[in-house]
Amino acid sequence: MTSDKHYFIGKPGLQWGEVEKLAWRQAQCIKRSYHQEVVTKIEALSLDYDVEQYGQLTYDEGHYPLYVVKSKNFCITKPTVLVTGGVHGYETSGVHGAIRFLETAAKAYTQRFNIVVAPCVSPWGYETINRWNPFAIDPNRSFYPNSPAAESNALMEMVSALGVTLMAHIDLHETTDTDNSEFRPALAAREGITNTNWNIPDGFYLVGDSENPCDDFQSHIIDAVQGVTHIAPADENGKLIGAAVTQFGVINYATKALSLCTGFSDAKFNTTTEVYPDSPLVDDENCIAAQVMAVTSGLDFISHAAVSK
Repeated sequence: MTSDKHYFIGKPGLQWGEVEKLAWRQAQCIKRSYHQEVVTKIEALSLDYDVEQYGQLTYDEGHYPLYVVKSKNFCITKPTVLVTGGVHGYETSGVHGAIRFLETAAKAYTQRFNIVVAPCVSPWGYETINRWNPFAIDPNRSFYPNSPAAESNALMEMVSALGVTLMAHIDLHETTDTDNSEFRPALAAREGITNTNWNIPDGFYLVGDSENPCDDFQSHIIDAVQGVTHIAPADENGKLIGAAVTQFGVINYATKALSLCTGFSDAKFNTTTEVYPDSPLVDDENCIAAQVMAVTSGLDFISHAAVSK
């Protein structure tokens, strides 16, 4: 579905230059507090986990320390699981789902796994409720060497410093109505192309990796999450956000080619969750619970698979 309405910045058919990117940034404002809503919760976890600062972003709006929370007694002989949230800072349940997992469920898995959680990869995006960073760069299309996104670089360097190969990487996201009303129109304007929207799926779904689909892993998560919230049905074309459904509630992307977060880590099991917070059937707590269930059911699947061998 294309739209003739042009975004308020830039000229139709012309890519943005530095002037347009600056105009976009100047249109953004702080809408909530990363320090009050996120950092305080992370710091409160320090009795049960190792809480470390792995970087800091300094933008005009302030300083943004980046935190990773790790299970104590990290051991390189145990399988390591990475959970990331807030790669797109505006996707709220991804951030708070990662924190809730740590608060309520993660300790039960620390005997078997090293748990590594980066709850909010893009804190400026969290505060301004944005998909991009201040330079109109999407961190979740920027996971490659010498990335222009400091958010992506910092996370990749932190994971590399762990010195392990990841068993699993679960990246917590949302698909929202603003994807069509704001973020896709802004992307089209930035790139100087025609805006094409997709149908926003009503419900939870997963994005797997087309090169490493982990079909049984994905289906196990979907089965568990549908006990918490509803799963998005395919649209009339058998698709979700323009991609063919590979099984109920699952689509696959080329995560490495697209430089997505789950593509950089070479994990044996990887998936990206997508919660729909604008559905009339859910509330904030339901969205957070769905994220937690996605993580715990994924870990349960891996534990069972290892025992079954």
